[in-house]
Order: sequence, then C-alpha cells, then structure tokens
Amino acid sequence: MADVNTGNLAPDVLESSTQTIQWKSISLTHVEYPKGDLVGYVLAWFSLVPIFVCVGFAALIIFRRDLHTISYFIGILLNEVLNLVLKHVIREHRPLRGRQTLFTEYGMPSSHAQFAWFFSTYMVFFLFIRVYRNSNWVDDLWKYITSIGCFFVSSLVLYSRVYLAYHTFFQVSCGALMGVFLGAVWFGVVQIVLTPLFPTLAAHPVGEFFMLRDSTLIPHVMWFEYTSSRTEARSRQRKMTSRKSQ
Repeated sequence: MADVNTGNLAPDVLESSTQTIQWKSISLTHVEYPKGDLVGYVLAWFSLVPIFVCVGFAALIIFRRDLHTISYFIGILLNEVLNLVLKHVIREHRPLRGRQTLFTEYGMPSSHAQFAWFFSTYMVFFLFIRVYRNSNWVDDLWKYITSIGCFFVSSLVLYSRVYLAYHTFFQVSCGALMGVFLGAVWFGVVQIVLTPLFPTLAAHPVGEFFMLRDSTLIPHVMWFEYTSSRTEARSRQRKMTSRKSQ
C-alpha cells in the first residue's frame, strides 16, 4: 500500500480524507468505563485479569518448564479457541451501549467469563486433588483461601462485563457455565490421560533439550526446590572456600 503524504494537503482535503477511515477496536484489551465512575474504573481493571493471567503463565512456562503448567495453559488456549468458535456459530451481538463502538467479536458466550471460570475451576481441582494433602486441615487452609479468592475474582470479572455493558447477564452466565464445565473436563484429561505421559515426555531428547520438568511425584515442589537450591549453593560455597585455603 502506498504511503499518503498529508503534510501538503489543505485542511479541508485532509479532513475529508480522514473521515473515510474506518476504525476498529480490539476487544481483548480495549476496555472503556464511564468517566468519573470509580466502580467502573475498578471493574475495568478486573476485566483485564485474563491478560494478567496469560502473562503469568508465560513467565512460569519460560522459567519453570513444568509439564503440568504447560498442560494447564494449553487448556486455557483450547478454551479460548472453543469460545471463538461458539461466538461465530451463535453470532449473538453485544448489548447496545448508546454510542458507536465497534467490536471484533460477538458477545455470546462471554470470553472473559469463560476464561475466568475455566481458570478457577481447574485451580480448585488442582489444589484439592493434585496438591499434597496434609493431615491437619489448618495446614491446608491456604487452599481454601486461594479457592475463595479465585471464585471472588472470577465473579468480579463476570460482573464487570455486565456493568460496563460489554455483555448481557445471559451471555456472561453461559460463559461462566461453559468455563466451569471445560475446566473440570480438561483437568480430568490432564489427570487421567496426560499425566502418565509426563515422565516419557520429560525423558525424551526433545524434552531434555527444552529442559521440561515432571514434578508430579514431588509433594511439596516449592520446598523441594528451595532445599535443593540451598543445598547446592552451600556445597559450592564449601568448594570455593576449600580452593581458596589451598
């Protein structure tokens, strides 16, 4: 496409040329709220939670290379693909907001609600089935707090899409139900089908090249990594000290 030099155009010609440009909004990141509305401002930030979650997953995958984390993120991607397919099959429009705002997607079901409730449902199953279960419920209290926090944030994401008039209540409800269903199904697939394959994938030359990890049989992964790194650091420190004394 040839560039148009607008520096030498008359103001009336420039104005007429710019009026023919059609603008489209990327609904994934473009979030609007009523000016001066503090509640709308806060909910607009909660509406961006899926983006923050994806960034967090990218960081975890790059630095930890854990196969279960990768499987979790693959499920989120599949959930988004299915949501996109459903939107273009159902083709239900978003609610009218009293102004001309163009969106690149349809509204049924809500992708934000489906994303949030997929993430929360999978997380709860992961915490109470996959993570090591302590004999004392007090030691597992953090699991209950995390689960409540996930559902609370997911509810705020759902409510934000209705409050900001991006979706109807029915659209976000369908998205949430779809997210709960797919989150439970994908956890079952990972737990029953994929987990037995993790040792083979980690031991494969490709898995070794990408340094993929299988921490399924390690009950307390964070504590294991902490103690392992501390032991290794102390061992190397002793070696350096002994070399300097020679």
